[in-house]
Amino acid sequence: MKQALATAIADRGYTSLTPVQEAVGDPAHAGADLLVSAQTGSGKTLGFGIAIAPTLLGEAEAFGPAEVPLALVIAPTRELALQVKRELSWLYAGAGAVVASCVGGMDMRDERRALARGAHIVVATPGRLRDHILRGSMEMQGIRAVVLDEADEMLDLGFREELEFILGEAPQERQTLLFSATVPPAIAELAKSYQRDAVRIESKADTSQHADIEYLAMAVAEADLEHCVINTLRYYEAPNAIVFANTRATVGRITTRLANRGFKVVALSGELSQQERTNALQAMRDGRARVCVATDVAARGIDLPNLDLVVHAELPGSHETLLHRSGRTGRAGRKGVSVLVVTPRSRKKALRVLGMAQITAKWAEPPSAEAVQARDADRMLEDPVWEEAPREEEADAIARLVDRFSPELLAAAFLRNYTSQHSAPEELSGDLKPKPREEFGASVWFSVSQGRNQGAEPRRLLPMLCKGGGLTRDDIGAIRVGADESYVEVREGAVKRLRDHLGADMTVEGRTRLAQVDGVPEGLDRPARGPKPERKGRFDKPGKAKGPARPKREPRVEQAMEEPRKATPESVPAPAAPAQPTQAPSSAPQKGLRKPRHGSAAETYRAGAADPSAPMGKPRRKGPPPPPGKPSSKKNRARAAEGGGDARPVRKEGKPSGKFGGKPGGKPAGKFGGKPGGKPAGGFKGKSGGKPGARPGGKPGGKPAGKFAGPKRGKT
Repeated sequence: MKQALATAIADRGYTSLTPVQEAVGDPAHAGADLLVSAQTGSGKTLGFGIAIAPTLLGEAEAFGPAEVPLALVIAPTRELALQVKRELSWLYAGAGAVVASCVGGMDMRDERRALARGAHIVVATPGRLRDHILRGSMEMQGIRAVVLDEADEMLDLGFREELEFILGEAPQERQTLLFSATVPPAIAELAKSYQRDAVRIESKADTSQHADIEYLAMAVAEADLEHCVINTLRYYEAPNAIVFANTRATVGRITTRLANRGFKVVALSGELSQQERTNALQAMRDGRARVCVATDVAARGIDLPNLDLVVHAELPGSHETLLHRSGRTGRAGRKGVSVLVVTPRSRKKALRVLGMAQITAKWAEPPSAEAVQARDADRMLEDPVWEEAPREEEADAIARLVDRFSPELLAAAFLRNYTSQHSAPEELSGDLKPKPREEFGASVWFSVSQGRNQGAEPRRLLPMLCKGGGLTRDDIGAIRVGADESYVEVREGAVKRLRDHLGADMTVEGRTRLAQVDGVPEGLDRPARGPKPERKGRFDKPGKAKGPARPKREPRVEQAMEEPRKATPESVPAPAAPAQPTQAPSSAPQKGLRKPRHGSAAETYRAGAADPSAPMGKPRRKGPPPPPGKPSSKKNRARAAEGGGDARPVRKEGKPSGKFGGKPGGKPAGKFGGKPGGKPAGGFKGKSGGKPGARPGGKPGGKPAGKFAGPKRGKT
């Protein structure tokens, strides 16, 4: 280690280095790429400051004049970047290093002027550093070492693109150090892409993770969450404490509540400007504030002096966040307490997060008002003020007080003055276990003119009686539901109130009648478990008789016929022009007729009548049948030659028809259907000759609608 760095560390009060600091400072790793994983609070910042010193200084003991940057340190958040800058400033002060910062939220013009004056080390956040590189204010040619602090957090925050851009702009011949609490696959992939033969260092402490932190889980009611936070802060009276919440709204609410109770409190969240966030942390370091209410923006890297207490007012979403939050205390050998406020709704989440973090928390009762007052009394008696001898300038005032007041009055005045300097504790609701229901006692049974057939069930009867009868849930006992009548047990003391609300007619909601009975009929001594009434259909209306069920449609019967593969031209007779073609008798429906659905025609069709003259429904086309002609296809010509089947007649020859059908001799028909002989019709559906149809499956001949509809009839 360089002498200037060793002197600075000794002057700072460090007597020994942490395991991760010793590992990265090993002379065998000088100049090598490092992939370091160590737990929170292990001293990674000082570690990479020691690791890059040989690369930056070489054989020299001090830096020369500041010109282009030699080292680049990238941190995920503004607070962490500014803290790293402070750490590196005192570490390299003896070596004459100039440390600059480039973080979002600060004046970019000041940063550009600082870079133009020259800096040896630049600490930056990814987004702001990329802006400086693109604007040309950050020179990357002289970079010898690049450090990614909390690399896993930067990837979680979505800075992968910025990191790849920055590492791509840096010189190839450089030392790259990745420091992270964990090494997930994304970090391993990043290291493989931008590091060369990186040395893997995994620092494991002699004791378990966060051995200096005492974890406490306090179960409280939902309404006592903030009361528990206040009593916990009062019970421990830590010099510095952090209260973590998940949202900015919760941070603002808790901050206001603590400020109104007399706490010296500041807030820290993403909605604050960088100047406000810096002032909040500085107030904690100066002692002007003792409590910081923050979101997870302060969960990583923030190191506050004498931070002995962390309170999780809202549980984090993952075990990694829990470890990083709690890691703000118990740093560098100090002891700390991490308190999880657990409501009944979040109990399962607390057990899951603690289990994934492999932490055993002690379940403890939240501090009560009496416990806080007893702790205040102990602290008052242990105050060093009792051991200080009176000063000379205080002698006259002390003599007058002793002569004028008795010892009891003096002690009472001191106690009141001491108590007034602290916020009063909150009263908690107490036990979270549900109270056992009291014995119901004497009761009266009432019949209700609704049963299962009318859709009655306990969850409907209970609110109806409470709202209409002026009762409460505790006034109603058992509920028994029958087929057409139900029975309700009412506390004897609430019967008069029920009668007063219902009146003489004893009706609820205008249609349900109640009547007092001697008891429950036989068979209803237990809740009914009979079949549920049939639910009415969506379109069933009361009082309307249902029509007969539609008969099941039978399959359509077609006459089987043998078709030859190919007909020879000699086998096709010449068509006779004036003769009307005869159709072979068949039980199948005629071509061109719609299948009947109702009436006698439908019955005839379903019965398979052989009479071809039976009415089969509405014809598909209006007007007289088309004139005879030659068969329309090879298949029909073959059928005609064999004398069977339906040889479809076609219209007589005329002028060429339009595309996809049209009136012979007329104008071309529109694409995909249209009125024969008419102008082209649009759309994919619609009645022949009608307006273009709507969407597929719409009403034929309707107005144009939908994206498949074409132009109106008569337009192209």
